[in-house]
Amino acid sequence: MAQKKLRVTLVRSMHGRVRNHVACVRGLGLKRMHQTVEIDDTPQNRGMINKISYLLKCEDI
Repeated sequence: MAQKKLRVTLVRSMHGRVRNHVACVRGLGLKRMHQTVEIDDTPQNRGMINKISYLLKCEDI
């Protein structure tokens, strides 16, 4: 059974953000603006996405 995936794109800059929020962006595998990554839909990843939702665009695959 395949794990459900999410496509996450960083749409706002990390410059001047709270250190914990920058750590969440890095934890999701994002390094620069407008970069898109596909990650597994797990509770841990969902928690990071919810914390920094104002920086991201997220869609189901």
